[in-house]
Amino acid sequence: MKIAIIQISEEGKNIARLLLSQVYAQKNEGEMKEQREQSQIQLDSAESRLNSNEVQIISRVNVGKRWKDFDAFVFIGAMGICVRTIAPYIKDKHKDPAVVCVDSMGVNAISVLSGHIGGANNLTRDIAAMIGAREVITTQSDNAGLWALDTLAERFNWAIASDDDMNECIYAFVNREPTALLMEICDEGTDYLEKTLPEHVTVVKSLEEVDPKKFKLVILVTPYNLCVPYGVLELHFVPMIAALGFGLANHPDDYEEIYDEIDEAMSQIGVLPCYKRYCTIDVKEEEEFCAMLVDDLGEELVFYTAEELAKVEVPNPSKTVQKHVGTPSVCEAAAILGSNHGKLIVPKVKGRNWTAALAIDYKYLREKKGHIEIVGAGPGDPDLVSVRGRKMLERADLILYAGSLVPKALTDCHKPGALVRSSADMTLEEQCALMKEYYDKGQFIVRLHTGDPCIFGAIQEQMAFFDEHQMDYHITPGISSFLAAAAELRSQFTIPERTQTIILTRGEGRTPMPEKEQLHLLAKSQSTMCIFLSASIVDDVQRELLQEYPEDTPVAACYHLTWPDQKIYRGVLKDLAKIVHDNNLTLTTMLVVGEAIDNRQGLSELYSEHFTHLFRQGRDEDPYN
Repeated sequence: MKIAIIQISEEGKNIARLLLSQVYAQKNEGEMKEQREQSQIQLDSAESRLNSNEVQIISRVNVGKRWKDFDAFVFIGAMGICVRTIAPYIKDKHKDPAVVCVDSMGVNAISVLSGHIGGANNLTRDIAAMIGAREVITTQSDNAGLWALDTLAERFNWAIASDDDMNECIYAFVNREPTALLMEICDEGTDYLEKTLPEHVTVVKSLEEVDPKKFKLVILVTPYNLCVPYGVLELHFVPMIAALGFGLANHPDDYEEIYDEIDEAMSQIGVLPCYKRYCTIDVKEEEEFCAMLVDDLGEELVFYTAEELAKVEVPNPSKTVQKHVGTPSVCEAAAILGSNHGKLIVPKVKGRNWTAALAIDYKYLREKKGHIEIVGAGPGDPDLVSVRGRKMLERADLILYAGSLVPKALTDCHKPGALVRSSADMTLEEQCALMKEYYDKGQFIVRLHTGDPCIFGAIQEQMAFFDEHQMDYHITPGISSFLAAAAELRSQFTIPERTQTIILTRGEGRTPMPEKEQLHLLAKSQSTMCIFLSASIVDDVQRELLQEYPEDTPVAACYHLTWPDQKIYRGVLKDLAKIVHDNNLTLTTMLVVGEAIDNRQGLSELYSEHFTHLFRQGRDEDPYN
């Protein structure tokens, strides 16, 4: 977003500079590097660094001539001056830039113009947070806690396919007229709508339920072309979720018409343009149509080799296609690959010089298909599971949790009717059989592992089972106990110029350690070492570590990190075994070794006034050297 800051009076100077620095700091690092390379940001002073193409201070007299140069204008001063300045240039709510006004004392940040479509409401919230001001937003939907209908398309990458006037739909909605909501797919946007459903909105499963006598408005979220009953306002969002696979004749003369021809062919079948990406075979990379898709239309285009396409089973293989390009299918196979092996919604359609097919990733479909989410529970405290992890737990039909290591309280958020089962007394075969039973019913399963499931999580054998049975699964990471140890010890495990390495390992118990990973070999670096699952063999651990670490090296034995009965014992390495034995510490104990524990020596250069980095010039350095 390109932002112009207009400082109306001298009193607003400090706020203007604060906004410049904060907006600059939030810019994408990659963009900043590119701008530096192009010399768009000079380094000779703070102000010239911040007056980039993205955020500039301009004079109030230049607002009119630069009205179309910026996405947003932020006035610092009186609201009256702001309004009188912009009044001659306001034309259309769909095209006008966002306007925000901040009083010169920084008490209020006020959304003035283009609150939704222009983004002034969100910018107001951001600015208020940056300077500690009170946000003032007056749009009815925001203050009533209702959906901002005119922002949903941009927010969730949806297109709008309805003919009814958006303002009429908004008017009916914010006045709480009875509204039907039909969602034929599921994505981030539909998740939001379901979680924040207003009282006057009813979720329906088909348009047959939309009686004009009961509903004033229907909101559709679907890629399909549907006919809404007469007399009901329609707001139709089309989610961009499909992969469009296509094949081409060699360098067709009518390539400029193919784009619209494909859309028209899909529409006649009842599918609206909903393509997240276009996909085809790599031998077409030099085709004019492909160049047009990317360079002129800004579409995502993915190429696959003939070998990759040939592995995909399709309903309409062609010997002719096999003969010419080495695979029996291009459009159908490319669509399936491009949708993560999703469902083929539209099989091969033929045009004069093209073929096309459309597929949608199963994760977007509302039809029953099983899924397993392996979720990291974090170190123990239910508040430390990730936001995404909690959403998965709330959604699950089956929660299978590692009962010996994961507190049951983490599963208390389960939905009514969900099966919550500890795996502590189950074999691997029993766990997999239970998950497959629910999977085959098309249900959603959470396998809940302690910490982060990819660190000593024993998930590899489960994934092998899932792969063997072609079961859909995904991993949601969690906070590992070694991170909780650092937090609870109030210690930074990497110390400048002293230790820059963290070793995550375990001692050798019933599970043998690789010869090159014996503790005494790892200890040679004297890095910060976090030792999992080793309290029961602490004597062996101590003996190996003492071969390299000094005996007075700080240690900590951390039991049940972040659990209600958490215990942490500090000491030195020569006493580590005694600490563990004297306090009867068991399985869920993390052993930490290294001079980083409780260290307060050594400074990072990051915040030094002499250190230059992407967002700040060191005071004593030559910016041009």
